[in-house]
Amino acid sequence: MIEDRDYMRETPGAPGRTLTVKLILINAVVFLIQLGLQKARLNFPLDRYFALSLDGLRQGFVWQLLTFQFLHGGLLHLLLNSWGIYVFGRAVEEALGKSRFLQLYLSSGAIGGLLHVGCSYFLPQHFGGLMNDGSHVPVVGASAGLYGLIAAFAGLFPDQRLTLLLFFVLPLTLTARALLLASAAIAIFGIALATDNVAHGAHLGGMWAGYLLIRWGDRLRLNLSNWHPLQARQRKRELVRAAAVRGRPWRTTPTETEPELPPDEFISREVDPILDKISAHGIQSLTDRERKILETARKKMGKR
Repeated sequence: MIEDRDYMRETPGAPGRTLTVKLILINAVVFLIQLGLQKARLNFPLDRYFALSLDGLRQGFVWQLLTFQFLHGGLLHLLLNSWGIYVFGRAVEEALGKSRFLQLYLSSGAIGGLLHVGCSYFLPQHFGGLMNDGSHVPVVGASAGLYGLIAAFAGLFPDQRLTLLLFFVLPLTLTARALLLASAAIAIFGIALATDNVAHGAHLGGMWAGYLLIRWGDRLRLNLSNWHPLQARQRKRELVRAAAVRGRPWRTTPTETEPELPPDEFISREVDPILDKISAHGIQSLTDRERKILETARKKMGKR
């Protein structure tokens, strides 16, 4: 039934069921494991194997591109990242769906981390620096993925006004687009100064990846789908249905030549293709006419 679809409900599901909250919980559990290993003094080389570093990638530890995103350098680091993921992740997840949300989050983190450690080869003094033994400083934290979410939020809702606490005291109101630009400027400034231990390169790379995935992610997925014939044919059918919907003029009321369809037939012929489109491309891909059809369907279901 149409009301069983997550994006057709008037109220979202319980927060504990969202992928955003699950990611925050995973970060917290991993942090507790980190503390447990430190307290037990097992001397397990956690950073060597699971934090992201140029030296680790040279040794073939490619899984570091994923695992570093769930490690953190301290409680404050964890809390700030968790707060940001919660603030921006819920809206992005609702707009994209769980699968695309997770792809964007992890891809932004991986690309941001890769950009940072790649640049550290040429300019180590600006991208993390070197340790006493000559190895590169490893990168940990969910910040790159978080900045990908901020960029995605700005791409989806550029004019959305946000109120932040500057230095945790002064309220500052700005649009999502302005927040993204300010975040990028801070990252570039931090790279140039190189006076702290913050992975500004990962932040900048995460923002770049998140924005590109929002703007051109659908086109990229369509190109990649050509590698899988069955998937490509399915996507082609979806696009043909969407084009056919856009080609017919919207009528606010049924006419004598077009009688009103029964609810079940209306859902199967008009609504299901739109729901398939949301599942494939996200709710932001809908046209005004398709949104009106969903609203009409909601009213029809309310009368049953």
